[in-house]
Amino acid sequence: MTQPISTETPLSPPGSSPHPGASPHKAFIQPNRELAWKIAPSLLVSFKYAWAGLSYAFHTQRNFRIHLLVGSTAIALAIFLQLNRVEIAIIGLTSGLVLTMELLNTALESVVDLTVKQTYHELAKTAKDCAAGAVLMAAIAAVLVAGSLLFPPLLTLMAAQFNYFSIL
Repeated sequence: MTQPISTETPLSPPGSSPHPGASPHKAFIQPNRELAWKIAPSLLVSFKYAWAGLSYAFHTQRNFRIHLLVGSTAIALAIFLQLNRVEIAIIGLTSGLVLTMELLNTALESVVDLTVKQTYHELAKTAKDCAAGAVLMAAIAAVLVAGSLLFPPLLTLMAAQFNYFSIL
């Protein structure tokens, strides 16, 4: 039987409040919001933590760098082929989805490794394999989307170049 996790904490005993100036006569239960503000005291700090995660993934995850390179190349090719803004945005969004999935995969693998430490567990393997499978599915979808948008104008450009050289 599972027990729901409470997001509420009891107040301190009457007369001793953890918050200066707080009334001891408030309701016995109040939402636990202390940690939400202690982890990242400002929006700037939140962005700092997010950047640290991106930096970690870039420096330690080979596949993240590969996905970033392929996605950037696809967007650059879309701009070079003069695709319209919506098509470029679609390629950018699908590439961003792959990078997001790679970040989630990295986070999940880190948590699993932290949990099982140096031991083998079949459920840890399943969790890691499923996360990697999610990245693979996103990458396949991105390649199909980018390919369907990039290949027609790329083939037209190549055919025009071939005709130009055959005239000479």
